[in-house]
Amino acid sequence: MRFARIAAFCAASVFTGTLAAPAFAQSPYDGNWQVTIVTKSGSCEPTASSMLTVADGKITAPGANVSGTIGSGGLVKVSINGAYANGQLNGNAGSGKWNGASAGIPCSGRWEASRQ
Repeated sequence: MRFARIAAFCAASVFTGTLAAPAFAQSPYDGNWQVTIVTKSGSCEPTASSMLTVADGKITAPGANVSGTIGSGGLVKVSINGAYANGQLNGNAGSGKWNGASAGIPCSGRWEASRQ
């Protein structure tokens, strides 16, 4: 898996709540988020950065297959191409953990996000 996709995941890695918001409702975390991931174990790239967009509590990223949302309390759960991330947003920043693989070898680390 490409590290950029893992980064997008983590950033996005950052966004799914237990209940999805209605399509017409705005989330307090809507906007553009810069996400940086750092690999702590495994052979994935050491660091990567990606821009994610949250709209109505749903996460998207250009060129990436991202599935995730951010709950109203800031709880993030995201998946992208077999990688998973979770964490917490608070105001304009957040952080959490991610797990994935590169060439079948497990990788994991932390992510940090800031609203732009």
